Amino acid sequence: MIIVPANTLAAGGFSVDNSCRFNDGDSPQLHRSQPGTPTSTKIFTWSGWFKLGSSTSQITLASSFTSGSIYDQIKIMALATHNQVLRIEAGSNEGNAIDLKASLSLRDPSAWYHLVLAVDTSQGVAANRDKVYINGTQITSWQTETHSTQNDTWHMNASGKTIKVGVYDNGTPQDFFDGYLAEVVQVDGQQLTPTSFGEYDEDSPTIWKPINVSTLTFGNNGYYMDFEDSSALGNDVAGKGDFTVANLAAADQATDTPTNNFCVLNSINPRHSDLTMSEGNCALASSNGQWLGVSSTMAVSRGKWYAEWKYISGHNMKFGIVGNGGADVAWLTANVSYGGYLPVGYEYQYNNSGTGYRVNNNVSPSWSNGSFSSADSIIMMAFDADAGKIWWGRDGTWFNNTGTANPATGSDASTSSISSDNAPYIISCALEGSGSTGFVNFGGCSAFAISSAVADGDGYGAFEFAPPSGYFSICTKNLAEYG
Repeated sequence: MIIVPANTLAAGGFSVDNSCRFNDGDSPQLHRSQPGTPTSTKIFTWSGWFKLGSSTSQITLASSFTSGSIYDQIKIMALATHNQVLRIEAGSNEGNAIDLKASLSLRDPSAWYHLVLAVDTSQGVAANRDKVYINGTQITSWQTETHSTQNDTWHMNASGKTIKVGVYDNGTPQDFFDGYLAEVVQVDGQQLTPTSFGEYDEDSPTIWKPINVSTLTFGNNGYYMDFEDSSALGNDVAGKGDFTVANLAAADQATDTPTNNFCVLNSINPRHSDLTMSEGNCALASSNGQWLGVSSTMAVSRGKWYAEWKYISGHNMKFGIVGNGGADVAWLTANVSYGGYLPVGYEYQYNNSGTGYRVNNNVSPSWSNGSFSSADSIIMMAFDADAGKIWWGRDGTWFNNTGTANPATGSDASTSSISSDNAPYIISCALEGSGSTGFVNFGGCSAFAISSAVADGDGYGAFEFAPPSGYFSICTKNLAEYG
């Protein structure tokens, strides 16, 4: 089985500013009744960009249900652990079963993928009736390949049918999408190619990126959701009829997009059954009394970077960096007491006695900053990879070592001897104790429940506290310039 890798982003060109984050535990969805007579029930195109959250058995991108075996569903299904397989499935009014199960795995939680389903059932050749593309490339290898019968009808455009985004609902809502969706489009009456929605980068011809789709002809029952209005996430820019929003809030508008991909927690490497991620892989929860941890999806070798950890509840927590490009991550699923087990790591640890500690390179805590405010306290981290320095702070105040700590001026770092020989460094988080929870924010996690929404100096990200001057959120646009 082919594993489709991340679609690395190029700079320049059309910019997608917002996405919508779906957390399957909240049962989120967007839905509307198709407003009028369709341009066609035999010809349509669905396009959407998505970034996967935590792995579940099945997640739905879009669907429509009539009754019994009459339905349409575009979904990702887990046939094995973290082996996310694309599946297009439908039952028709004529009783014809459509089932396209791809021979590829969409498993990268750092990736933005682009999916196009282009249907024209009037085509004489079966393979031409239902065309599926990922990142601009047509899928031609299938585990299961049952196409529409000639002149069969789909339900995605049908008059009065309810189309749903992010859920399959046959009377019981299920298979909720988990992750991020952006630039969700349906065109009624045209079987389009991916070049109507994206293009290969001029300087990096293997990179697929979005283009402006606002000038498309959407047809009678088409739609276009760009998620630009946080107060109306179901707004149809095509003007055919807005979607009703269910279990999505303004905070679910995200700046993690196909043109500026933000760092999140890595839900598959490693992955422990007692450590769960949610909220677009920004929230972490443990149901185990031992130390369990996870790394980030992006690493840094140079530049200046800022991130926040919001402690919610529980026992012990750690937040820091691990060297050697994450090669030394055995600790992430280890049962080791106290935590001085990072041969190349620098971390801040909250002890369940109410004290915060610094731990460096497998050395027991050598530095303390008094009592730790528990629930809702925010730990700040500023990492200067060029100078080999790191600072820790809490709730807007940097911890002093010998004087006045100030990452912007480079003074009084918590640690000043981080070697570039161990780069790249990844961000890591760990929890100890059942019921321990927290959020990490690299700048793109609005589910962090921030109140101030302070961006970095380039205008990217949203944090509770202002990043020090010269320090940036971890996202592809900043990495391209500084990292």
